[in-house]
Amino acid sequence: MRARAATLGDLEDVFHGLSKRMSEEYAAAGKDSKIAYDNLMMNLKEGRAHALIEGEKAVAIIAWHENSDAADTLFAAQEDFFRASTVRFCKRHIRHIQALAGNLPIHSRSWLQGPDVARWFGIIGYVERGQQNGANLFELPPARAS
Repeated sequence: MRARAATLGDLEDVFHGLSKRMSEEYAAAGKDSKIAYDNLMMNLKEGRAHALIEGEKAVAIIAWHENSDAADTLFAAQEDFFRASTVRFCKRHIRHIQALAGNLPIHSRSWLQGPDVARWFGIIGYVERGQQNGANLFELPPARAS
């Protein structure tokens, strides 16, 4: 797996085969896939979106937006993305995104309550920070200076 700057084609490909769990996540957040697509498109146009590529196929898009105290993430993926190897890749790649965002804490949210959600965020390095607007808030603390 590798990452690169996302393109419109990547975004369209990911949403063409969007996983059921992502559709459920958007619905639980009170949004639909069109709103998620539009939000990711805005970040893509601003240069803050990466495509996660398996072979030659975009299987996920991760985008971020810096606020005063953290960088918030947006995400979309096909079912092919949800494997142990991709979680390990994300553990490294989210630190790259964090560096691009000035080493701010990274905030990610999940509206789904499955047992894998907290475990996978934990493997990546996130700490659960409670609830925010009906979602579980996960925070990746700033990287330590080396």
